[in-house]
Amino acid sequence: MSTYQYGGNVHANGIRQHYLRYGGARTGRDPVIIVPGITSPAITWGFVAEHLGKVFDVYVLDVRGRGLSSASDSLDYSLDAQAADLIAFATTLGFERYSVVGHSMGARIGIRAARSKPAGLTRLAMIDPPVSGPGRRPYPSQLPWYVDSIRQSREGMSAEAMRAFCPTWTEAQLALRAEWLHTCDERAIRASFEGFHTDDIHADLPYLGMPALLVTAGRGDVVRDTDVEEIRALVPHLVHTRVQDAGHMIPWDDEAGFHAALGDFLGASVPPLDEGGKHASQ
Repeated sequence: MSTYQYGGNVHANGIRQHYLRYGGARTGRDPVIIVPGITSPAITWGFVAEHLGKVFDVYVLDVRGRGLSSASDSLDYSLDAQAADLIAFATTLGFERYSVVGHSMGARIGIRAARSKPAGLTRLAMIDPPVSGPGRRPYPSQLPWYVDSIRQSREGMSAEAMRAFCPTWTEAQLALRAEWLHTCDERAIRASFEGFHTDDIHADLPYLGMPALLVTAGRGDVVRDTDVEEIRALVPHLVHTRVQDAGHMIPWDDEAGFHAALGDFLGASVPPLDEGGKHASQ
């Protein structure tokens, strides 16, 4: 049975924030907010939220400029604005305590939000965050990869056409991305990609006083062993797990390994995946 509850919109931090809810109330367990990456509308993380929803009350955000959340030619797409969105979202929904699972750009949003020590943020799971920034090596992906696929999706794009950009994904994963990628505002993606190289998240890391988990991919060269050691020095209480058989899109490559890496960090462990290593609803 699906754990999907509904999709909704809230007015928070001055914009419309769209989200998908899975699982429903779980007495005694903090709700979990999933913050996706640079070109991942909330629905693309549905298969992860479906499984986490067996144990947690899960909310998947459409980051501004993606999915059904606000987007415009004048909207502020900075990391600071995105971090403020996350905090305002939790406040507007009345969360007294909550955990954040952020992937890639979403992890950087979580880090920037955590720097201000918002009331209620109890745990931060950072999933393969770009470690690029001022004076650091560039993020390994190139901007045209994002822009070219978005422009094609605006014209109408098949799953097979999307395969040129994501050759290892399943047909269902490709079809979902092809369906929703057009909702990503190109200006938002350009601003976030630029921010990967101008925003200094390493300056934020020492302020992470809450429990912090770093999950990294064994492939993709986003977070190297030397990067992990640097982050450990800045966040001494950090817990780190590497999912060896996955690239940057960790749950797409190894969903079971992703959930195993989360373990009981969020306050409880989720049950094993269905036979074959995938959630039945994927």
